[in-house]
Amino acid sequence: MGASAGGAKGGYQRRNARRRSGAGVMSDINVTPLVDVMLVLLIVFMVAAPLMTVGVPIDLPKTDAKPLTSQVEPLSVSIRPDGSIYLMEEPMNMEQLAEKLKALYGVDPEKEIRVRGDLAATYGPIAEVLGAINSAGFKKIGLETLPGGGAPAAAPKPADAPADGSN
Repeated sequence: MGASAGGAKGGYQRRNARRRSGAGVMSDINVTPLVDVMLVLLIVFMVAAPLMTVGVPIDLPKTDAKPLTSQVEPLSVSIRPDGSIYLMEEPMNMEQLAEKLKALYGVDPEKEIRVRGDLAATYGPIAEVLGAINSAGFKKIGLETLPGGGAPAAAPKPADAPADGSN
């Protein structure tokens, strides 16, 4: 009269039978480790990218100027304290720089150029580089500085003022 439910033994055997039949080769790929590795790499590159500087290591002056935003990477001309000139990371003299800039202007006249003058560099080489860039035809020229300029420079004293500051 009563219907057999198969009992504990019957149900257990059926479940094991299903497991055994599907226990063949597993064709699924576990992507969790791949996603973890890719996220770690993404974070590493996001942190390391701003630390990579283009050009020659120089001591840039600090100013309160707003940063320039550019969609493409600009050309970088660096002037070291000894007056040596670098286009990106390639050292060159003024004549080579002028020739290279004229050739680059022919390729992309709208290219932006940033001049990176060292804090200890004299004004002469920087002015010569700016003149060479202008004579090559470039119109988008910027001076690169670091953010966070300090207090404004002290006003010079008149020549006839006493040295101790008293009148």
